[in-house]
Amino acid sequence: MRLPAWLSQHLAALRALLVLTILLGIVYPLLMVGIGQIPGLSSRADGSLIDKDGKTVGSRLIGQAFTDTDGNPLKQYFQSRPSAAGDGYDPRSTSASNLGPENVVDTLADPADKEDEGKQSLLTQVCARSKAIGELEGVDGARPYCTPDGVGAVLAVFHRDGATGPVTRVVSLNETAPAEPFIATYDGVKVELAVFGEDYSKGVVTPVRGDAPDQPAVPADAVTASGSGLDPHISVAYARLQVNRVAAARGMSPADAQKLVDKYTTGRVLGFVGEPGVNVLQLNLALDAGHPVRG
Repeated sequence: MRLPAWLSQHLAALRALLVLTILLGIVYPLLMVGIGQIPGLSSRADGSLIDKDGKTVGSRLIGQAFTDTDGNPLKQYFQSRPSAAGDGYDPRSTSASNLGPENVVDTLADPADKEDEGKQSLLTQVCARSKAIGELEGVDGARPYCTPDGVGAVLAVFHRDGATGPVTRVVSLNETAPAEPFIATYDGVKVELAVFGEDYSKGVVTPVRGDAPDQPAVPADAVTASGSGLDPHISVAYARLQVNRVAAARGMSPADAQKLVDKYTTGRVLGFVGEPGVNVLQLNLALDAGHPVRG
């Protein structure tokens, strides 16, 4: 007996579902697991974990922080780049911040709510990190569009005719009392500090470049997170910036520290893709093995 067309179609779909489930849901995963256990591949398949003194201390493929319990950088270690993955370098929450170059205005904290810390814009995050790293490494942490205090140098400029005409009012959007405005006047008008709850939406958002150098001393990867938030590498420039501090903390010469940086620098993929990078965990483990901190 010939089955109705609708029933034949449903049975064919069910058979396809069963076949694909077995192939792609069982056979293929097991095949990949088996391939992953081939000698030479098993370490990568298991996460490229690194053991020290019988304990797993990290992975060659996932970055991690080298800070104390308060989040302060440990001076004897090279520091990783920032991470936006969860609370930092969380492989279960791999992600970027999703903030773009136009994210320049902070959300101000409510002074009546002691638990409200506001929300920093991407620009202020970059400025604050650059200032902190500059202080840590003993270099100028200034960057374009950043105030000396490490926040985004952004004004709301009010014009008489909306977006045109003479300037009538200027507000520093990311600075509040008791700070002083990063510039006293703009176009002859005194600059005000921002006040929580006020509406500045009718002002023209105007970033101010300032006199910071075009090529800041603090590299870009030191102040921005990677797309995954898990990058285990830093740029060669950021590693070199940290050499003197790490060498001093370990009582070794900067030249010896630089040799280790060179040793753990990887080249471009296929010789031309990307930029050379330094694996931070492997470098720090080599430092612990050859130049432990005294005392």
